[in-house]
Amino acid sequence: MEDFDGQKAYAFYASFAISPEVTDPELDGYKLQVTGFKDGGAGDSLTYHSGMKFSTFDRDQDAHESNCAVAVVGGYWFNDCYLSNPNGLYTWGLNSQMGVNWRGWKTFYSVKVISMKIRPVNL
Repeated sequence: MEDFDGQKAYAFYASFAISPEVTDPELDGYKLQVTGFKDGGAGDSLTYHSGMKFSTFDRDQDAHESNCAVAVVGGYWFNDCYLSNPNGLYTWGLNSQMGVNWRGWKTFYSVKVISMKIRPVNL
């Protein structure tokens, strides 16, 4: 990820899977499973979401009393809302709870660039 001053950081996870132990991920809510965090300066803002189902405005599957997807205007594997929100609104670096956030690095600062790179693992 990158902020608007050109600073870059990353977070590495050894494993990233969606409902890995079921035959029908949709029935399982597309549950996230991540393990093996290694810090690249961004801090760990994804492990908090591990074990959570994917929530959207019309399917509240998070642990919060209200729908986090409605509150931050985007779908994600929300827990009791979030520590990371790569699907947030692009708010040009403003501090915004609805922005593209990775709280382990820049708290509520909305980052300029965020990407996830996923590759298959040989088992």
